[in-house]
Amino acid sequence: MPRILVDADACPVKNEVYRVAGRRGVPVVVVANARMRVPPSPAIELVVVVSGQLDDVDDWIAERAGPDDVVVTADIRLAARCLEAGAQVIGPDGRPFDADGIGSALATRELMAELREAGAVSGGPRPFAKEDRSRFLHALDQALRS
Repeated sequence: MPRILVDADACPVKNEVYRVAGRRGVPVVVVANARMRVPPSPAIELVVVVSGQLDDVDDWIAERAGPDDVVVTADIRLAARCLEAGAQVIGPDGRPFDADGIGSALATRELMAELREAGAVSGGPRPFAKEDRSRFLHALDQALRS
């Protein structure tokens, strides 16, 4: 049975995940580094990974993601690890990560990190938009159907 693993700390589409998962009868595992509110449902599990290490939530998800899972994350490195494990991966903006594009996404991420470190680039990603939410709902529904 498929399940949805959510990298939840900064995820702007948790409510959309709950809605689609509830409609499709798919369990959700919400993984975070601090307690957070989740809807009371036997199909929604909150896992709090508390150890003080930056990537522990990512490690927890990557170690458990498998071919039947859909992972929701904006973290490109985590997406790459989950793709390797056979999971489907969707960004909160509805953009699916796939084996063909993950290499260039990782390279772009590293380049942007170096440019920010050098002071050549400032700021972060564009603001989350209404269209992103709509695209995400469609992508998650598609992933659960396949």
